[in-house]
Amino acid sequence: MKLMAGTAERSRKTAVKMPANGNHPLKLQFGLINHEGRYLTAEAFGFKLNASAPSLKKKQIWTLEQDHQDTQVVYLRSHLGRYLASDKDGKVSCEADGQNSDCRFLIVAQSDGRWALQSEQYLRFFGGSRDYLSCFAQAITDAELWAMHLALHPQANLLSVARKRYARLSLEDGEVAVDLNIPWGVGALLTIVYVDGRYCLKTSDSRFLSNDGKLLTQKERTTQYTLELKCGKLAFKDCEGKYLSPMGPTGTLRSGRCSKPGKDELFDLVESHPQVVLIAANGRYVSIRQGVSLAANQEDETDMETFQMEIDRDTRKCTFRSSQGNYWALVAHGDIQSNAAEVSADTMFSLEWLGHKVALKASNGKYICTKKNGQLLAVSDSIGDDEQLTLKLINRPMLILRGENGFICHHKNSNTLDASRSVYDIFTLQFSNGAYHIKGVDGRFWYVNGAGLVCSDGEVPEDFTLELLEHGRLAIRGKNGRYLRGDQGGTLKGDGLGLSSSALWEY
Repeated sequence: MKLMAGTAERSRKTAVKMPANGNHPLKLQFGLINHEGRYLTAEAFGFKLNASAPSLKKKQIWTLEQDHQDTQVVYLRSHLGRYLASDKDGKVSCEADGQNSDCRFLIVAQSDGRWALQSEQYLRFFGGSRDYLSCFAQAITDAELWAMHLALHPQANLLSVARKRYARLSLEDGEVAVDLNIPWGVGALLTIVYVDGRYCLKTSDSRFLSNDGKLLTQKERTTQYTLELKCGKLAFKDCEGKYLSPMGPTGTLRSGRCSKPGKDELFDLVESHPQVVLIAANGRYVSIRQGVSLAANQEDETDMETFQMEIDRDTRKCTFRSSQGNYWALVAHGDIQSNAAEVSADTMFSLEWLGHKVALKASNGKYICTKKNGQLLAVSDSIGDDEQLTLKLINRPMLILRGENGFICHHKNSNTLDASRSVYDIFTLQFSNGAYHIKGVDGRFWYVNGAGLVCSDGEVPEDFTLELLEHGRLAIRGKNGRYLRGDQGGTLKGDGLGLSSSALWEY
């Protein structure tokens, strides 16, 4: 099969201004699969390239960077921070530590969703197999086609480029509606499920979006989409060649009539920050229902009691944002108010994890305590009962964990868990009085056995505690107080004495 390459479409588009809510589009990371089902790999030794790997691990992950002047031009950066390049003779390398003219590629999308990568400088196509890769083909054959396997953490928020609104599960209408200004609550979390080169969109109640807008309990042909890329944005093409877009006043997400993606059919995947509710020592929820001053005085959870945690990458301090888009801030006399429009020193809080509880320290160096009337004030020098809060993560009912070497997944032949797989299992997270129970697809629970192995066949739930320590990463402790970590053999163990990179998990 030979497909002659047409000239790549070269339209410039202005970048869409993000709603100002602390959520940023994710940099697209993916694996590239050749015609033999092998992944493009950047070896650490000698910056060598091959297409030999059977699965997607760290060495097979590529990050897409767009040219600032011309959005059709892309650069492909390896896990080593080096760029894919081709010279005039078609020799490919991955040594360049900056973007230069040899690193400029155009993506020529095919009808089956695969890509041809064309050198912008020399107009030749990149392809091959195993160690024999080149960028010298003048026409596209099967050997020059690459399938994209997204390597992002699969849970994210979905932003419509045209409407500047986020998608959410609408239970009352049985659909996905694109009508949120801020991606709020568990309904805004979508899971992107990879199935043999195509993708399904899974809602927070474990249903799949069909191209007619209905939600189905099982994966079917109509729930599978090919991902296409245009100007750095994603389009979802269904089995009939039409594209998902928001329709009507509520922005019902379903396939329209378009067989080419325009602005209405384009989306960003946006990182999903943890959203939490906080329960004070008086047993009441911290709320802004009564006004801007924070008080623990409510008995039920609504958007007014839900706050988004945004953890700073450098300081690891945390801001708390309300559903109205304002941050908590320390004001006069230790009062905490949810009225700050911008991040500043007074909106940053340090978290101290205390097993099933947490304490918060404000920028004045004082701990937040709950007064008799429920008011929250940062006035305490030490931690007692009134300074302790229970923190409950509400927007990860389906838990997917990725460590430094891969995803957590059931072991094929035993009751243990692997921590270095290229595929993931979806676990259920259940809150229990400051701790969590973790359940597998078979309804059985995680526990740590006497040998320190994490097992997944428990008949009764065992308590684990979560510590949201870094931007996008958490640690998990067993009831023995030890951290869960991936060992060198790729097995999940519950014996970590201290925090290390092997005990931090993207979630």
